[in-house]
Amino acid sequence: MVVNDGSGWPGIGREDRTERGPVPSGIETGATPDSEEYFLLHDAAEHGSPEAVAELARRVGDVDALDDADEEYPGCTALWTAVFANRPDNARVLVAAGADPWRPMMNDWSPGRLSLASPTPDLFTIPPGETGLSPAEAAAVTEARRSIAALGDLYYFGLGMVCVAGITAAEAARRLEAVPADDEDAEAIMEDPRSDYDDSLTVVGATDVPGGCIVSQPWGYTPSTPGIAERLSAGTVCYGMYNNPKGGNHGTFTRDGVIEEGDTHPGGGGVYPDDSTEEILATYLYHHHAVAYCCARTGLRPTDARAIIGPPDMWLRLPERDWWH
Repeated sequence: MVVNDGSGWPGIGREDRTERGPVPSGIETGATPDSEEYFLLHDAAEHGSPEAVAELARRVGDVDALDDADEEYPGCTALWTAVFANRPDNARVLVAAGADPWRPMMNDWSPGRLSLASPTPDLFTIPPGETGLSPAEAAAVTEARRSIAALGDLYYFGLGMVCVAGITAAEAARRLEAVPADDEDAEAIMEDPRSDYDDSLTVVGATDVPGGCIVSQPWGYTPSTPGIAERLSAGTVCYGMYNNPKGGNHGTFTRDGVIEEGDTHPGGGGVYPDDSTEEILATYLYHHHAVAYCCARTGLRPTDARAIIGPPDMWLRLPERDWWH
């Protein structure tokens, strides 16, 4: 007897249906591969082999069906999912099976137009009448690649940071009423921030970068708090982020002391039909690159990762204050 464990077709786990080549036996149990409940083709498009995608595409009733139940790519086709996940091999298989690269998905984006911002911009042939990337979008793609390369592979588990447009690190210190921190104290905190965690939360690093500055705390959340954002964003914008070890990246966009976007997820993969054209592109370009995304939202153009991994331009000690209010 084949049992449905809730993970996909009855008796077929996610690894079987996506990563081990052709779909295994078990489909004969009566599972419906194009049912709304499972939509395994979308899973395979993102995680699976081209062989698995081809087999699923052959079995489904509509290779361009929308997966409305998908939390990460709601209302999208499997082809969109493959392009967004940078799986050109799977995208080619889906197009061969009849998927339409130029079907509009959300806010002027189609899988084909999104692919123009990908590492394989020649993935599909642009048909007459279809628009490519605008000059601004092309510039955003170029900057994303430059910024991600400049920052490199960052480890930011537990990092708190805020990117501020148009002000220097010295001006940030003035706005926060901070004083220089002792370098030896900062180094001791870096080695063991939990030895006196309350004290370590009052020490931050500040670094000038092209376009503004970054205030960071590799061990804590303080730079991402509302009190910091309120002071630093006066007359400008800032984007704060905390990598919560228990809950991932949490961000906030603040303009002139007012939070415009709260509890965002920089570097996350979710895009939604009501997202702006620019936000959809940025979410794709900075997928899994949270720090670079924060910089992009505020127009910062880092040339290296020093503002995050250190040493900063200056260590600062913040005044005792409830930075959450």
